[in-house]
Amino acid sequence: MTWKTPSNPRVRDDGWRLTHLGRLMGHALRRFDERVLERMTHDPQAPLALSHLAARGQVGAAIVHITRHLPLQGARLTALAHSAGMSKQAMGDLVDQCEAWGLVRREPDPLDARAKRIVFTPAGLDWLEAFRLAVAQTEAEFRDAVGEQVATVVALGLEAYAQGN
Repeated sequence: MTWKTPSNPRVRDDGWRLTHLGRLMGHALRRFDERVLERMTHDPQAPLALSHLAARGQVGAAIVHITRHLPLQGARLTALAHSAGMSKQAMGDLVDQCEAWGLVRREPDPLDARAKRIVFTPAGLDWLEAFRLAVAQTEAEFRDAVGEQVATVVALGLEAYAQGN
């Protein structure tokens, strides 16, 4: 079956779909997260069981949502989901998974006895430190790949864009 180019001149060339900024940022983010998780598989700071899971590809980028968005003092599930841009149900499933791995636990919220806060466990804090180191190494790899000046401009541009400036 041959696909015919539409007669509408506005849609004759669809190459833009492969090179637009959103797509490039998505690919870059996936590559960055994959490199971070790859580095964590070899980090002695990371809990051994999680390193093995990451090495077998069983710790996906979804766990990065917890690692990136859970404050050190903990957070309620709704706040964590909002911060990560996920539904409460999806974040709840992710918290359940991370709780089973020993990264986080639910504990009573000191401000509201009816509510629970998600907090890092000691193993979760070890994971967070290994994540911090892996991010720093991956950022250095990015800087080496594109050069210091380009990396600085990219970081400043993404920060401004993310803040809505």
